[in-house]
Amino acid sequence: MPRASSGAARSRCRSRRNSLLHFHRFPCFLTPGVTGDGKVVAIVMESVLDSIRSMLVPIRKEGWPFIAVFFVVAVVLGLLWQPLLWVGLILTGWCVYFFRDPPRVIPLEPGLVVSPADGRISSIASVVPPQELGLGSEPKRRISVFMNVFNCHVNRAPIAGTVSKIVYTPGKFINAELDKASEDNERNALVIDGSAGPIAVVQIAGLVARRIVCWTREADVIERGERFGMIRFGSRLDVYLPKNASVFVAEGQVAIAGETVLARLDGAVVTRQARTD
Repeated sequence: MPRASSGAARSRCRSRRNSLLHFHRFPCFLTPGVTGDGKVVAIVMESVLDSIRSMLVPIRKEGWPFIAVFFVVAVVLGLLWQPLLWVGLILTGWCVYFFRDPPRVIPLEPGLVVSPADGRISSIASVVPPQELGLGSEPKRRISVFMNVFNCHVNRAPIAGTVSKIVYTPGKFINAELDKASEDNERNALVIDGSAGPIAVVQIAGLVARRIVCWTREADVIERGERFGMIRFGSRLDVYLPKNASVFVAEGQVAIAGETVLARLDGAVVTRQARTD
């Protein structure tokens, strides 16, 4: 009888100890309405899956053929030599990442011009726009956004308005960061007639980028931040603004398509001062 009593006591101690350990591991899930290890594990798994889903972003449908090719090549290379499989899978992951199309929070305040691309502000200058834009021979403010191969390459409209002109110009494939790329490289230009007048956004091909895609057509009404195209594998976008536009960015700054405000079309000339730290 004493042995049975001692065994029961040890069993109760182990039960209390396991309960304490369980509480310390999952304190936020122990609510009056939830009991049992199975329900706790289910809640934990659901929370983990929700966290993973929140990190995933949509992939452009145009990217799936490229992703499939990368994956097939990775498998073939892996059959030849196993280490090449991992190299191919890494490149396939990069291809998936390249064609991502995350949602953006677009400012709605009137008169704002948002960045058409993810990337770095490579140049802010006053230049005469290319002749094919039909914007005249007077200098305009040009803001250039350079995209590397790790940036999201979906392009978005800088302002709301009507697409009055789309002009494709064949050309070279020199480094898109060079100033002369605006005139020499292959490019596709959109002129958008907004409430404050026309502005132009130009997709420029680069050394690696050899395919400019534009989904918008002439006479389409487009909203600020709306997707209108993409450039595959590294490139640049130029935005031509009225000379009296207030510029809100500086060279070297990182821009986010559809979110970063490049300028305001309110008539005041403002040159932003900035420093790198």
